[in-house]
Amino acid sequence: MEVFGLIGKTLSHSLSPIIHKFVYEMLNLEATYSLYQVRPDMLDAAIQGIRALDLRGVNVTIPYKIKVMESLDRISLEAEKIGAVNTILNDGNSLIGYNTDYFGFGKLLDKYNIKTAGKTAVVLGSGGAAKSITAYLQDTGISELFIVSREPNKIGHSYNCNVINYKQLSLINQASLLINCTPIGMSPNSGSAPVSKCEIEKFESVVDLIYNPLHTQLMTQAIELGIPAYNGLYMLVSQAVAAIEIWYSFSISEDIVHKVYDKLIQYLKE
Repeated sequence: MEVFGLIGKTLSHSLSPIIHKFVYEMLNLEATYSLYQVRPDMLDAAIQGIRALDLRGVNVTIPYKIKVMESLDRISLEAEKIGAVNTILNDGNSLIGYNTDYFGFGKLLDKYNIKTAGKTAVVLGSGGAAKSITAYLQDTGISELFIVSREPNKIGHSYNCNVINYKQLSLINQASLLINCTPIGMSPNSGSAPVSKCEIEKFESVVDLIYNPLHTQLMTQAIELGIPAYNGLYMLVSQAVAAIEIWYSFSISEDIVHKVYDKLIQYLKE
């Protein structure tokens, strides 16, 4: 029985164990997936515990995707370029960091036929998820990109694009895509939105990486304005499947991703 899990600070609402359970069942894998809530001061100890407990691999989520890199033996090329890790492989007691958020986000855009080449995008937030999304947008031909942060002076040097604060967002007249990479609007604080409705109306489409609830306040406001809005659930499933591919060293068909996504939607409606 292989043991996997998710390391993060607050995980009570995570859907990852359910997603992994569905995938393991479909692929007939003997594996378990657990949640490991870790205090910031214990992050390095938790990562070293992967070796001690002989875990095959773990995922990493908010707020540790950047900090965790300091505790690993090696970083994959794509994770090093992005500057964030969300998947760790224990390969013969050597801990290797990968980033599957990058590929998961691409799968989400493909599913909803959202084009990036030649477009203008605004990313809310500057954490590990934002780094993955920014890298994907730049690699796929985004024309102009803005990162919106509460402290742009602190993080501006780490992004090769425009970094602005929330007040400066009002200076952007029109853009193609708004992507929320912050936890604002996540359950149990689902009545909040990271930006006002008057800011949302500038965009052609909205992606909120939050998936709990499935319809965030940001999405609701966008839809009220007639703007297509999508949550991050398909990205979550896609990045999970990509992590399993890394842990087991085999490819998984896109059909499995679709089936797990559909099954998850049904589960959430019950």
